[in-house]
Amino acid sequence: MRQPIIKVIYVAKKKISFEQYFWVFLVVSILGTFYEEIVYIVEYFLDNGVFGYSRRSGVFWGPISPVYGFGAVFMLIFLGKKDEKWWKVFLKAAVLGGVAEFVLSYLQEFATGTRSWDYSSKFLNIDGRTTVPYMIGWGVAGLILVKWFYPFMCRMIDKISVNIYRVITPLLVAVIFLDMAITWSALGRKEMRERGHDPYTFIGEYYDIYFNDEFIKEKYPNMKEK
Repeated sequence: MRQPIIKVIYVAKKKISFEQYFWVFLVVSILGTFYEEIVYIVEYFLDNGVFGYSRRSGVFWGPISPVYGFGAVFMLIFLGKKDEKWWKVFLKAAVLGGVAEFVLSYLQEFATGTRSWDYSSKFLNIDGRTTVPYMIGWGVAGLILVKWFYPFMCRMIDKISVNIYRVITPLLVAVIFLDMAITWSALGRKEMRERGHDPYTFIGEYYDIYFNDEFIKEKYPNMKEK
Protein backbone atom coordinates (compact mmCIF):
# COMPACT_ATOMS: atom_id res chain seq x y z
CA MET A 1 0.00 0.00 0.00
CA ARG A 2 1.42 3.38 -1.00
CA GLN A 3 2.42 5.53 1.96
CA PRO A 4 1.04 9.08 1.96
CA ILE A 5 3.53 11.86 1.25
CA ILE A 6 2.03 14.03 3.94
CA LYS A 7 0.00 12.96 6.94
CA VAL A 8 -2.60 15.59 7.78
CA ILE A 9 -1.35 17.39 10.87
CA TYR A 10 -3.95 18.76 13.19
CA VAL A 11 -3.01 17.52 16.65
CA ALA A 12 -0.77 19.17 19.21
CA LYS A 13 2.97 18.40 19.17
CA LYS A 14 2.98 17.17 15.57
CA LYS A 15 5.85 18.37 13.41
CA ILE A 16 5.28 20.19 10.12
CA SER A 17 8.05 19.59 7.59
CA PHE A 18 9.89 22.18 5.51
CA GLU A 19 8.25 20.79 2.36
CA GLN A 20 4.80 21.38 3.85
CA TYR A 21 5.68 24.93 4.79
CA PHE A 22 7.03 25.54 1.29
CA TRP A 23 3.91 24.29 -0.48
CA VAL A 24 1.72 26.40 1.77
CA PHE A 25 3.95 29.39 1.01
CA LEU A 26 3.81 28.78 -2.76
CA VAL A 27 0.08 28.14 -3.08
CA VAL A 28 -0.94 31.00 -0.78
CA SER A 29 1.49 33.39 -2.52
CA ILE A 30 -0.18 32.61 -5.86
CA LEU A 31 -3.70 32.90 -4.42
CA GLY A 32 -2.71 36.19 -2.80
CA THR A 33 -1.59 37.61 -6.14
CA PHE A 34 -4.89 36.71 -7.79
CA TYR A 35 -6.78 38.16 -4.82
CA GLU A 36 -4.85 41.43 -5.20
CA GLU A 37 -5.65 41.54 -8.91
CA ILE A 38 -9.37 41.06 -8.28
CA VAL A 39 -9.46 43.70 -5.54
CA TYR A 40 -7.53 46.14 -7.73
CA ILE A 41 -9.88 45.69 -10.68
CA VAL A 42 -12.98 46.10 -8.49
CA GLU A 43 -11.60 49.23 -6.82
CA TYR A 44 -10.78 50.81 -10.18
CA PHE A 45 -14.24 50.26 -11.58
CA LEU A 46 -15.91 51.47 -8.39
CA ASP A 47 -13.65 54.53 -8.31
CA ASN A 48 -13.88 55.92 -11.82
CA GLY A 49 -14.78 53.11 -14.17
CA VAL A 50 -11.33 53.14 -15.74
CA PHE A 51 -8.97 50.19 -15.49
CA GLY A 52 -5.27 50.86 -15.24
CA TYR A 53 -2.39 48.41 -15.22
CA SER A 54 -0.80 47.57 -11.89
CA ARG A 55 1.25 44.44 -11.44
CA ARG A 56 0.44 42.87 -8.10
CA SER A 57 3.13 40.18 -8.03
CA GLY A 58 5.95 40.65 -5.53
CA VAL A 59 8.70 39.18 -7.75
CA PHE A 60 9.95 39.80 -11.28
CA TRP A 61 8.76 36.49 -12.71
CA GLY A 62 5.69 34.51 -11.84
CA PRO A 63 2.46 35.32 -9.97
CA ILE A 64 4.05 35.20 -6.53
CA SER A 65 3.20 37.62 -3.71
CA PRO A 66 5.54 36.54 -0.87
CA VAL A 67 3.85 38.60 1.85
CA TYR A 68 0.84 36.28 1.67
CA GLY A 69 3.01 33.18 1.63
CA PHE A 70 5.14 34.28 4.58
CA GLY A 71 2.00 35.31 6.48
CA ALA A 72 0.52 31.84 5.97
CA VAL A 73 3.76 30.15 7.06
CA PHE A 74 3.90 32.27 10.23
CA MET A 75 0.34 31.26 11.01
CA LEU A 76 1.10 27.58 10.53
CA ILE A 77 4.20 27.83 12.72
CA PHE A 78 2.19 29.31 15.59
CA LEU A 79 -1.28 27.88 14.97
CA GLY A 80 -0.95 24.71 12.91
CA LYS A 81 0.37 22.33 15.55
CA LYS A 82 -2.58 22.21 17.92
CA ASP A 83 -6.34 22.17 17.76
CA GLU A 84 -7.83 25.38 19.16
CA LYS A 85 -11.26 26.96 19.23
CA TRP A 86 -12.08 28.92 16.09
CA TRP A 87 -12.20 32.32 17.80
CA LYS A 88 -8.71 31.84 19.26
CA VAL A 89 -7.39 30.91 15.83
CA PHE A 90 -9.10 33.97 14.35
CA LEU A 91 -7.66 36.41 16.91
CA LYS A 92 -4.13 35.00 16.75
CA ALA A 93 -4.18 34.92 12.94
CA ALA A 94 -5.33 38.56 12.83
CA VAL A 95 -2.41 39.66 15.01
CA LEU A 96 0.14 37.48 13.20
CA GLY A 97 -1.03 38.64 9.76
CA GLY A 98 -0.87 42.28 10.76
CA VAL A 99 2.57 41.86 12.30
CA ALA A 100 3.86 40.01 9.21
CA GLU A 101 2.55 42.71 6.88
CA PHE A 102 4.00 45.49 9.05
CA VAL A 103 7.43 43.86 9.45
CA LEU A 104 7.78 42.91 5.78
CA SER A 105 6.84 46.44 4.73
CA TYR A 106 9.45 47.88 7.10
CA LEU A 107 12.14 45.44 5.94
CA GLN A 108 11.45 46.24 2.28
CA GLU A 109 11.68 49.97 2.95
CA PHE A 110 14.86 49.53 5.00
CA ALA A 111 16.56 47.31 2.41
CA THR A 112 15.37 48.84 -0.85
CA GLY A 113 13.97 52.28 -0.02
CA THR A 114 10.61 51.34 -1.56
CA ARG A 115 7.17 50.29 -0.37
CA SER A 116 4.93 47.97 -2.34
CA TRP A 117 1.86 48.98 -0.32
CA ASP A 118 0.91 52.10 1.59
CA TYR A 119 -2.36 52.19 3.51
CA SER A 120 -1.93 55.70 4.90
CA SER A 121 -5.28 56.77 3.45
CA LYS A 122 -7.10 53.66 4.68
CA PHE A 123 -9.39 53.47 7.72
CA LEU A 124 -7.65 52.55 11.00
CA ASN A 125 -4.25 52.13 9.38
CA ILE A 126 -1.12 51.46 11.42
CA ASP A 127 1.74 53.59 10.05
CA GLY A 128 0.37 52.89 6.58
CA ARG A 129 1.79 49.36 6.71
CA THR A 130 -1.35 47.50 7.74
CA THR A 131 -4.88 48.31 8.88
CA VAL A 132 -7.33 46.92 11.43
CA PRO A 133 -9.82 45.87 8.71
CA TYR A 134 -7.03 44.08 6.85
CA MET A 135 -6.03 42.38 10.10
CA ILE A 136 -9.59 41.13 10.40
CA GLY A 137 -9.16 39.78 6.87
CA TRP A 138 -5.96 38.05 7.99
CA GLY A 139 -7.91 36.52 10.86
CA VAL A 140 -10.51 35.07 8.51
CA ALA A 141 -7.79 33.86 6.13
CA GLY A 142 -5.87 32.23 8.99
CA LEU A 143 -9.01 30.49 10.21
CA ILE A 144 -9.64 29.09 6.74
CA LEU A 145 -5.98 28.13 6.38
CA VAL A 146 -5.71 26.19 9.63
CA LYS A 147 -9.17 24.64 9.80
CA TRP A 148 -9.72 23.78 6.14
CA PHE A 149 -7.13 24.72 3.52
CA TYR A 150 -4.03 23.09 5.01
CA PRO A 151 -5.68 19.69 5.69
CA PHE A 152 -7.28 19.81 2.22
CA MET A 153 -3.95 20.60 0.54
CA CYS A 154 -2.27 17.73 2.37
CA ARG A 155 -4.91 15.33 1.09
CA MET A 156 -4.40 16.57 -2.46
CA ILE A 157 -0.60 16.27 -2.27
CA ASP A 158 -0.96 12.72 -0.95
CA LYS A 159 -2.41 11.79 -4.34
CA ILE A 160 0.84 12.78 -6.10
CA SER A 161 3.49 10.18 -6.76
CA VAL A 162 6.24 10.28 -4.13
CA ASN A 163 8.96 10.31 -6.80
CA ILE A 164 7.37 13.25 -8.62
CA TYR A 165 6.88 15.13 -5.36
CA ARG A 166 10.52 14.67 -4.34
CA VAL A 167 11.73 16.00 -7.70
CA ILE A 168 9.31 18.91 -8.07
CA THR A 169 9.65 20.30 -4.55
CA PRO A 170 13.43 21.06 -4.49
CA LEU A 171 13.23 22.34 -8.08
CA LEU A 172 10.48 24.80 -7.19
CA VAL A 173 12.29 25.82 -4.01
CA ALA A 174 15.37 26.72 -6.07
CA VAL A 175 13.38 28.62 -8.72
CA ILE A 176 11.29 30.63 -6.22
CA PHE A 177 14.30 31.42 -4.03
CA LEU A 178 16.28 32.64 -7.06
CA ASP A 179 13.34 34.75 -8.23
CA MET A 180 13.00 36.42 -4.83
CA ALA A 181 16.76 36.87 -4.42
CA ILE A 182 17.15 38.56 -7.82
CA THR A 183 14.08 40.74 -7.32
CA TRP A 184 15.01 42.04 -3.90
CA SER A 185 18.71 42.46 -4.63
CA ALA A 186 17.84 44.35 -7.84
CA LEU A 187 15.60 46.67 -5.80
CA GLY A 188 18.46 47.14 -3.36
CA ARG A 189 20.80 48.00 -6.24
CA LYS A 190 18.22 50.51 -7.50
CA GLU A 191 18.37 52.34 -4.17
CA MET A 192 22.18 52.36 -4.33
CA ARG A 193 22.05 53.89 -7.83
CA GLU A 194 19.76 56.62 -6.54
CA ARG A 195 22.30 57.39 -3.81
CA GLY A 196 25.06 57.64 -6.40
CA HIS A 197 26.93 54.46 -5.46
CA ASP A 198 28.78 52.62 -8.21
CA PRO A 199 28.45 48.81 -8.30
CA TYR A 200 30.93 46.94 -6.13
CA THR A 201 30.93 43.72 -8.17
CA PHE A 202 30.13 42.45 -11.66
CA ILE A 203 26.69 41.49 -10.36
CA GLY A 204 25.88 45.13 -9.70
CA GLU A 205 27.11 46.03 -13.18
CA TYR A 206 24.88 43.33 -14.65
CA TYR A 207 21.90 44.67 -12.68
CA ASP A 208 22.53 48.21 -13.90
CA ILE A 209 22.27 46.96 -17.50
CA TYR A 210 19.46 44.41 -17.35
CA PHE A 211 17.50 45.39 -14.21
CA ASN A 212 17.74 49.15 -14.55
CA ASP A 213 15.22 51.75 -13.39
CA GLU A 214 13.15 51.43 -16.56
CA PHE A 215 12.86 47.67 -16.11
CA ILE A 216 11.78 48.02 -12.48
CA LYS A 217 9.32 50.81 -13.30
CA GLU A 218 7.75 48.60 -15.95
CA LYS A 219 7.44 45.73 -13.48
CA TYR A 220 6.13 47.85 -10.61
CA PRO A 221 4.56 51.06 -11.99
CA ASN A 222 2.91 51.92 -8.67
CA MET A 223 5.84 51.18 -6.37
CA LYS A 224 6.48 54.14 -4.09
CA GLU A 225 9.95 55.36 -3.17
CA LYS A 226 10.58 56.65 0.32
